[in-house]
Amino acid sequence: MTPERPDPVAVPTATYRLQLQPEFPFAAAEAAVPYLASLGVSHLHLSPVLEAVPGSLHGYDVVDHARVREELGGEAGLRSLARAAREHGLGLVADIVPNHMAMAPRHNRALWEVLREGPDSPYARWFDIDWRAQDGRLLLPVLGGPLGTELGRLEADGDVLRYYDHAFPLREGTGKLPLPELLDAQWYRLGWWRLARTELNYRRFFSISELIGVRVEDPEVFDATHRTILRLLHEGVLDGLRVDHPDGLADPDAYLRRLHEATGGRWTVVEKILADGEPLPAAWPVAGTTGYDALRQLDGVFVDPAGAGELLGQFRRFAGPQGDRGGHWESTVRRAAYKVLTHELAAEVDRLTRAADRVCAAAPDPALRDRAPWALRTALRELLVRMEVYRPYTSTDASLVVTGEAAAEARQVFTVPEEAAAVDAVRDLLLGRADGPGAGEFRARFAQTASALRAKSVEDTAFYRYVPLLSANEVGGDPGRPAVSPEDFHAYCARVQRDWPATGTVLSTHDTKRSGDVRAALAVLTECPRRWGDVLAEVTRVGPGVPDPLLAWAAWQTAFGLGPAAGDTGDSGDAGDAGDAEDSGEAGDIGDVEGVGERLGGALLKHVREAGLHTSWTEQDPAYEDAVAAFVREGPGGAPGRLIGDLRDDLAPQVRANMLGAALLQLTMPGVPDLYQGTEGEYRALVDPDNRRPFAPRRAPSEKSSLTGAALKLRRRRPDVFGDRSAYTPLTAEGPAAAHLLAFARAGEVVTAVTRLSLRLAEQGGWQDTRLELPPGRWSDVLAPEREFTGHARVAELFGPLPVVLLERTGEADGN
Repeated sequence: MTPERPDPVAVPTATYRLQLQPEFPFAAAEAAVPYLASLGVSHLHLSPVLEAVPGSLHGYDVVDHARVREELGGEAGLRSLARAAREHGLGLVADIVPNHMAMAPRHNRALWEVLREGPDSPYARWFDIDWRAQDGRLLLPVLGGPLGTELGRLEADGDVLRYYDHAFPLREGTGKLPLPELLDAQWYRLGWWRLARTELNYRRFFSISELIGVRVEDPEVFDATHRTILRLLHEGVLDGLRVDHPDGLADPDAYLRRLHEATGGRWTVVEKILADGEPLPAAWPVAGTTGYDALRQLDGVFVDPAGAGELLGQFRRFAGPQGDRGGHWESTVRRAAYKVLTHELAAEVDRLTRAADRVCAAAPDPALRDRAPWALRTALRELLVRMEVYRPYTSTDASLVVTGEAAAEARQVFTVPEEAAAVDAVRDLLLGRADGPGAGEFRARFAQTASALRAKSVEDTAFYRYVPLLSANEVGGDPGRPAVSPEDFHAYCARVQRDWPATGTVLSTHDTKRSGDVRAALAVLTECPRRWGDVLAEVTRVGPGVPDPLLAWAAWQTAFGLGPAAGDTGDSGDAGDAGDAEDSGEAGDIGDVEGVGERLGGALLKHVREAGLHTSWTEQDPAYEDAVAAFVREGPGGAPGRLIGDLRDDLAPQVRANMLGAALLQLTMPGVPDLYQGTEGEYRALVDPDNRRPFAPRRAPSEKSSLTGAALKLRRRRPDVFGDRSAYTPLTAEGPAAAHLLAFARAGEVVTAVTRLSLRLAEQGGWQDTRLELPPGRWSDVLAPEREFTGHARVAELFGPLPVVLLERTGEADGN
């Protein structure tokens, strides 16, 4: 039986993200439905549901768009989950992956056919392959060494070529050829994995060669890769979509228009990473983003700007020469971008250069001709590294992205003015001021390369080199300016309510490097930078020798953010909120090697490989990595870690205030809150795979889960208050501690108030006689309805047992 079809333009009141995997399939999600419905969300947000590489823990490595993933229970399992959800008043939102598929020929039938038949295959148009390179063959970088050393491990088996557990189709009529001739006769070239850096001739996801780019700009490819998802939408199994990585597409504008038309206008959000202050393209027919721009605001409003500056000074002194390499955010990003372009994305730059050369050589305007490939490559490199956003779009002004200032700087790299004109030629092509055969392809390729560069240089490199305050190092964040003022927060919320009222908001996702509660703890360090410096000096004195000071700084901050082993539940079992661990009977020591130490070890190994200063994913230094592991065991995971634990315990009230404050802001600010699995209660997790463990419902209530449930139920009960026509009104306190209160009203019916910079507040004597003028009416505490307020409420009384309060208007004030 098909679930009743929902309203095609229905907007969720709140979504709950579940990471599906073989250990948590559709049946497990269905069993959790009663619990999830009781929280007050309106929709379950599912990670990708289509067929993926067997055993995949995330589902973004799709191999078949026509089938729902069998390991999760297949389409029958998904339909059963949808029915159970509908019976409990819930809908389903699914993550879709239009940009790429898995480079796994054994499982990817479309790719298998391309490898067998070459560019004449009907599936060849699916994949973004440059057949003009590599002598018309597709490079497959799968060999463990150069071909000469691996030849003996290759075997022709009928119409299949085998290499360990890899299998590749043989071109018709070649199966009986001698092995060297057989290899040369294929539409693909098997190569050493290290060749991917410079020789690859297919577009991939960032620098991940195991994911091949899909050409959804082709209408036939769009139809084939979206048919099943669209059918599930129109049959009422799914209600909305989250679009993964639209920036990788050739034309996100056209793709989103086509998707909007095909879905009938279903609620859709896009994983668009906006730089601070960058607007979402107004022409996109979507509800908004997945919420990283909101995350930046939510984190920043709990950061003390003065203290963040002191932390930066300490970081530079502590990290020494390495700190100088990463001591300035903008220069760190620039250096990382140069490194990524010359290493991880060298093949992409080669392809982009070839595209530019073809356009210039055939351009009708003679001014574009006679541009040496090296000059075009240099111009492209210098323009790319100076971009401050992910990419330009056809619906926006490219001159705001590829700026005149960037071009002027790029020209300075050349010594001959006539050769520097290559910069102007490239920029004119990008801005549409010049044209020629292939110019459209060149512009699309530039935008795709720019997107991959920004992601790799910022998210995957600079965020691991520039680490004064780790909580600022999240996608969409600005580590060089980590603090957000209340005024800026209110201005952001007002813009969202006006322009994108149904956009997504998040605090934690499957991709955040640290969960929201870990970041809430780290933000407290900006209120006590000198105390942090003293503790850091002591753990450095008594602890083990460090592999390098940059890593040590990050390790000790990570240990502080993660907190005691009582929070070691990265699943959804509740360890009690800050201040409750002792009563829960689950308190642990931050020096618990099997808990915090083990998790720190995994996260910090990833940290040093991403930073790429001493070791990396492709050029590993075993001696250095062993030293890192030993340092974690003996330092943060050992006895010295207790000093960090003592500081964390002393600051527990401030951590609690930040954690509850950020949660309440997210749940009541403009937009649709998306809760990551387990984050309804305290959730301390590090980068994946630490944050992707199978979900389990929480065992017991806590302060945070009670607050979360109350806010979610209020949203569900009063959708008009939080909807697209709801007014957002900042509220300002009066009195000596007014700067420590952040408050706003929604539609004149709900008031949110939270404490910010609570340690500074305590040092200044608390709230004293600070008051908040409430909007007209009688107001009750949603968590404790017997508590009522009117008029000018004393903030100390308003907060009562918690450092936050959620009020609902229950009637007219007495005497009105």
